[in-house]
Amino acid sequence: MQLVLNDETVIRLKDMSDEEFYEFCALNEDHRIERTAAGDILIMAPAGGETGYRNMDLSAQLHRWSKSDGRGVAFDSSTGFRLPNGATRSPDAAWVLRSRLTGLTREQRRRFLPVCPDFVLELTSPTDRLSKVQEKMQEWMANGATLGWILDADNRQAHVYRPGSVEILDGPQRLAGEGLVEGFVLELAGIWDPVW
Repeated sequence: MQLVLNDETVIRLKDMSDEEFYEFCALNEDHRIERTAAGDILIMAPAGGETGYRNMDLSAQLHRWSKSDGRGVAFDSSTGFRLPNGATRSPDAAWVLRSRLTGLTREQRRRFLPVCPDFVLELTSPTDRLSKVQEKMQEWMANGATLGWILDADNRQAHVYRPGSVEILDGPQRLAGEGLVEGFVLELAGIWDPVW
């Protein structure tokens, strides 16, 4: 296993069990930490102000819709999901059908959720390479997500992922959910042009 601090700095670690990884994350609670399917540990930098504002906007919109719709539960960027391929990942925002969560034990709900979200949103930041965010979205889709959106804010592009296809939209003003999240509409004015 490797501890990846950035694309050039790699520190070797012993293999961690799910429990050890959870404890490692708890001991380093000030950091956003993910684990790849290969067991590599990724430590992400905190978001800058503009990215934090954008992420709050998209999370708030998803949360409001989710509460009023009632069929599922929205999660923010601090939520870890343990995927079927063994990775533990955190999207910028996610939504899971409520019926898929009802069978989880209290202990499972308190730790990294052992499900892949049905719907995933990823927001690029100045420190992200788009290719890495695209790889992560492909991983979400390969593990069971039915819809995923990458918002490339600097380029004002939305990448819409469906099983087996990707569509790139230039400068959309809103994105409309489909399938399980039909009825959700993400207004993009605050994502493209933060006003603060």
